[in-house]
Parts: sequence; structure tokens; C-alpha cells
Amino acid sequence: MASTSKFPARHVLIGTLAALSLAAGAAPALAEAGIRILMNEAKIVKLARPADTIVVGNPQIADASVQDATTLVLTGRGFGVTNIVVLDLDGAPIVDEQIYVARQDTKSVRVYRRAEVQTLSCTPYCESSYKSDAERLSESEMGASQ
Repeated sequence: MASTSKFPARHVLIGTLAALSLAAGAAPALAEAGIRILMNEAKIVKLARPADTIVVGNPQIADASVQDATTLVLTGRGFGVTNIVVLDLDGAPIVDEQIYVARQDTKSVRVYRRAEVQTLSCTPYCESSYKSDAERLSESEMGASQ
């Protein structure tokens, strides 16, 4: 029996696939809401009210410095995910967020030679970039896993 729908089946299929791909793309963005910092870079965080206590889950991943009672400076120290909790004088939370620290991917190139990994900073010419202890460890682990 022929279809009597105004919309051919392929248009419905294409529309459904487009909606699913949009939904799939939005899910990771929602799941990773939080504070994003690049390795070896700082980010200023303004607080709604003065802070009394600041706790970073893993200070090897991110560090918090107090600029004043309502301003923090977060610095990416190592790759990964940790959290930050900021409490006011009464112990009420001001901030309770995940911190994601990632490598600077733009203007950089990684060269793999067997077990050796070299990262080049290309701004505009490619040269060996400074590596923190966390970056050296990450690159040695990448080389060992190959």
C-alpha cells in the first residue's frame, strides 16, 4: 500500500537524524558545565560575596590564589578534572563547581616519533614549547601506551 503522508519517509528520516545529532552534540556540553582553564594559564573568577574558605579538590590540577575577598585567580597546573568549593563567613557555599584543565590545542602541533612525543608551539613559527612536569608526564605516558 502506498504512503499517503505529505512528508516522504526520507524527509522524516533526515529530520530525525538531524535532531538526534543536535541532541547528541548538546549532551556533552551540558555534562561538562563548569570552569574551563588551559594548562599554565590563569582565569579570574569574581565572587558574588566575600569568601572565607577556599578548597580545591586536587591542587596538582588547579590552584586558587586570593586576589581580594571577592576575586580569585585560578591557574591550570595539570591535566584533568577537579573541583573548587568557596564558602562565605557563615559557611554557606558561594561556588561549588568542577574545574576542567586542558592542553592548549590551537597553534600547537604534536610530533610522534615511536615512543617520543614532542609538542611544538606554532606562533607563527613552530618551536619547542615549555613543558611543565604535568605535560612531561602526560607525553611520556602517551609514548608508553603506543
